[in-house]
Parts: sequence; C-alpha cells; structure tokens
Amino acid sequence: MQLQITGKNMNVSERTDKYVREKLGRLDRHLSEPIEARVELATQNTKDVNQRQIVQVTLYKNGTIIRAEERSADLRAAVDAVVDKLDKQIRRYKDKQVRRRRAPIGLGEAVAEQTAELTEPEPLIVRTKKFKTLPMSPHEAIDQMELLGHTFYLFINHETNDVNVVYRRDDGNYGVLEPQLA
Repeated sequence: MQLQITGKNMNVSERTDKYVREKLGRLDRHLSEPIEARVELATQNTKDVNQRQIVQVTLYKNGTIIRAEERSADLRAAVDAVVDKLDKQIRRYKDKQVRRRRAPIGLGEAVAEQTAELTEPEPLIVRTKKFKTLPMSPHEAIDQMELLGHTFYLFINHETNDVNVVYRRDDGNYGVLEPQLA
C-alpha cells in the first residue's frame, strides 16, 4: 500500500505516523492489488470536544475510490474508528463483486430466486431524470441546489466546460467534484 499521510493544522509526529501505518496495514489482508491511500489528520477548534480530531482516509484502487472520515476527542480513537469503517466498506465491496461474478446465467428462475433470497437485495435504479443545464459558476450552482432543496447539484462549469457536482458537506460547507479521466 502506498501511503501518504498529511497533517492539517497539526504536525504529524513520527509516533503518530507509525501508528497510522500500522493500523492501515490491517486493510492489506482484504486488498490483493497495490493501492494508493491518502490520510489527512486534522485538528479543528470546535465547540464539541469530541469532534476536534479528524481522520480522513481515501483509498484508490483501479478507479474505485473508498473514503471514510471519523471525528473524536482522541486522534488514536479516530484512527481506529476510521480503519474499522474502511474494513467494513472493503468487505462489502468485495462481497458485492463476488456475488456479481457468481450470479447464475441461464440456470432458470428457481435457482436465481434461491440465490436472491440468500443475498442482500441489490438497490434498484427506480428513476432516471433528464434535465437541461446551462454553464454556470460553482456559486450559482450552490444557489440552484439550495433553491431545489437538494444536497447536491450537477452543472456545467462555465470556466472549464466540464461537468461538475456541488454538494453540501456534513460540516455545513460545500464541496465541488471535478471528474478526471483515469
């Protein structure tokens, strides 16, 4: 695993670096291929003491991105929690891949129904929506998103002519997703 650890509003000590590497090393048992991992450790002044230490980990594997974030009063507790969360996400992702590979092909409806009963139901796409969009700035897209009462909004960025998405983050701020071709 290629690991990049950065600190935001804090210095990452050698001891903390070693602890993070050791904990994230646990995830290697689920990952057969080399992956890239980015870890951001941050300290934030908040009213809630239990939210001050933030650990955000993003894993990149063959175009798949797995991300988790945890907050705690203790940095080590946040690291432990984020590793547990990533472990669950990776197992769920791998189980889903295995189910797709083992899906019955042309074996009859009875076998397919039995298999479907044993596994979790796959979420269905229940709606497809088409809409016209005009080129706009991210700030205009945020205004549109708020007017619609949504938590995200797809738009064409007037500066780059690329499709972008603005979204509302859990901390009340906004983010912009700018896709890049791999």
